[in-house]
Amino acid sequence: MSRAERLDLLDLNKEESSISTQASLLGLNRSGIYYRAVPPSPEEIATKHRIDKIYTAYPFYGSRRIAVTLKNEGFPINRKAVQRHMREMGIEAIHPGPNLSKRDLQHRIYPYLLRNVEIHQPDQVWGIDITYIKLQKSWMYLVAVIDWYSRFIVSWELDQTLEMPFVLEAVERAFPRSCPIIFNSDQGSHFTSPKYIELLKDRNVLISMDGKGRAIDNIFTERFWRSLKYEEVYLKDYPTPREARAGIRSYIVFYNNERPHQSLKYKTPASIYHGN
Repeated sequence: MSRAERLDLLDLNKEESSISTQASLLGLNRSGIYYRAVPPSPEEIATKHRIDKIYTAYPFYGSRRIAVTLKNEGFPINRKAVQRHMREMGIEAIHPGPNLSKRDLQHRIYPYLLRNVEIHQPDQVWGIDITYIKLQKSWMYLVAVIDWYSRFIVSWELDQTLEMPFVLEAVERAFPRSCPIIFNSDQGSHFTSPKYIELLKDRNVLISMDGKGRAIDNIFTERFWRSLKYEEVYLKDYPTPREARAGIRSYIVFYNNERPHQSLKYKTPASIYHGN
C-alpha cells in the first residue's frame, strides 16, 4: 500500500481509528498526529479551482489575464493574490502547463536531449509531470509517467501534498514494466533532486530536462492533463481523495485501453505500446 493510499484509508476511517492506530499506519510519532493544519477557506478553494480551469483552457494566460478574467466573473481578487495562488499551484505564465515544483538552484540541471529527435518506438522516451486536481473542498496533486511514442500512461500517483515520496513511488512503479532510453521532465525540484536522479541513473537512463520557458517540450503530457480534466475531473467533482483516486484510476484504464486517439490513427495507447 502506497503512502497516499494509507492517507486515503485514514480519511475513510478517521472517526473509528484511534490516534495511535493512525500513527502506526503512517509510520509517524504519535505526538505529531495531534497537530491539525488549518483547512483552506471556501473562497481559496473556489479561486484555485477556477484558476485551474482557466489555465487548462488557456495555458498561455499569465497572472494579469487570469486576474482580469476572475474579476469579470465576479471574484473579488487582485493580481497580487492571483500570483500567490499561481505560485502555490505551480503555474508559471510562460509555460504551457503547470510547473508544480520550482527548481532548487543547488541541484544540477540536465540538458534537453530531444531537440530534432525522431521518436519511433515505445520506451524510447518517457515524460513525467505533475498537475493540480480539484476536489470539492480541497485539492490533490497527480504525477504521471507517459510513454511519448504511444501516449500510454506507464504509471501514476496521487497525493495531497507536493512532497517528494509520491513522485518517487510513481517512478519506482514504472520501472518494473520497462525502462526508457530517455526520461524527460521539467527543471522542478522534484526532478532535480538527488533521490530522483539516483533512481534514473541506477537504470542507466539518459536524463533530459525541458529548456526553461519552452512551450513544446512536454506537449504530450499537457494534452493528457487536458483530456483528464475535461473528460473526468471537472465532470465528477470528487468529494474525497478516495473517490478522486478511484475515478482517476478508472479513467486512466479507459484512456490507455479504450479511448481511440486521432494522433494514433484512432488506435488506443495500449495497442501501440504493446505492439498489437
